[in-house]
Amino acid sequence: MAPWVTVVGIAEDGFKGLGKNARRALMAASRIVGGQRQLDLLPVCIRGERQLWPSPFSLTPVLERRGEAVCVLASGDPMFYGVGASLARQLPSDEMLILPAPSSCSLAAARLGWPLQDVVTLSLVARPLAALNALLFSGVRLLLLSNDGQSSAAVAQLLRERGFGSSRMTVLEHLGGDAERRIDSNANAWNDAPTADLNVIALECLADTGISGLTRLAGLPDSAFRHDGQLTKRDVRAITLARLAPTPGELLWDVGAGSGSIGIEWMRAHPSCRTLAIEADDGRQQLIEHNRDTLGVPGLQLIRGKAPQALAGLERPDAIFIGGGVTREGVFETCWAQLKPGGRLVANAVTLQSELTLMNWREQYGGELTRIHVAQAQPLGEFDTWRQALPITLLDLVKPLDA
Repeated sequence: MAPWVTVVGIAEDGFKGLGKNARRALMAASRIVGGQRQLDLLPVCIRGERQLWPSPFSLTPVLERRGEAVCVLASGDPMFYGVGASLARQLPSDEMLILPAPSSCSLAAARLGWPLQDVVTLSLVARPLAALNALLFSGVRLLLLSNDGQSSAAVAQLLRERGFGSSRMTVLEHLGGDAERRIDSNANAWNDAPTADLNVIALECLADTGISGLTRLAGLPDSAFRHDGQLTKRDVRAITLARLAPTPGELLWDVGAGSGSIGIEWMRAHPSCRTLAIEADDGRQQLIEHNRDTLGVPGLQLIRGKAPQALAGLERPDAIFIGGGVTREGVFETCWAQLKPGGRLVANAVTLQSELTLMNWREQYGGELTRIHVAQAQPLGEFDTWRQALPITLLDLVKPLDA
């Protein structure tokens, strides 16, 4: 099928800023779908029927017109957090023609003189602001796509709370249009008055004295997590995550998640990593929710229930960590059955009973057993001695590709 839907990126300068191909597509379209702001940019000479996106948003107005000459209007580059990317998940590429305009981030980088390849971008459009927490490091440049005119005030408050109040903030409104405006300050001095809804926030992150960002590598300090004592400690956590070996786009089941530390660090390894944290205790569920937001992974999905019952119907994982419920009947069997071929399963044990369970699993399924001993130097009178933490037994399994 020849392309029947044309996605036109339109900037603040409207129809006059479009190229020849985009103008022709709009003139020939029988139907034009877009937001009110984009549709208002079209001149009266465009005769196609104009249709607003429904609320809540749905691609149905486009997909139900398959085969007709349909144009979709998008802000800037439709493939950059835009409707073009959404349509590409529903339609073959040969049925679409994408005609992008410069994205708001491209325009912002041009105004600021920032090499775009060195900038980290984040969309706050209908997304939790807490995701910004994972990106705060001195020297990092960020471009944030604002949700609305209140976003800059919320960002400034978060920066102050996280010890990055010295960070330089620039809000760029209506980029590429006649109403373009720039506001410069830092987070500490930011005026919380609303800005235009259509804006990009540029940040040059600078930590306050004595503040440092938390590494994206495994093994965050235990103090980074709020917990009730049910926490995989720092050194053991780093070893466990090395065995789980997160790679982009993979899904982890964190079974018996406790404070959620394993699943949270899995997601911090790469923005596309995902976690389902299974936890039955109400208090620990609240700890997981606090930790995931504070550490910048609000997308972690909490499954409220006890394994193995709570595992029914979940998306099959690429890796599984069993930190709680090792001795509970059916937990391992369910996890192993649902783990994708080639996936990794790591289980930790502290008690003799759970250690025996790991040994039995190893006899049946193979894998590698490791004993972890960690000691820390602590005072003993006028001297120091080693204080041994409880040893941890770790089972590391890889599911055969033909299983």
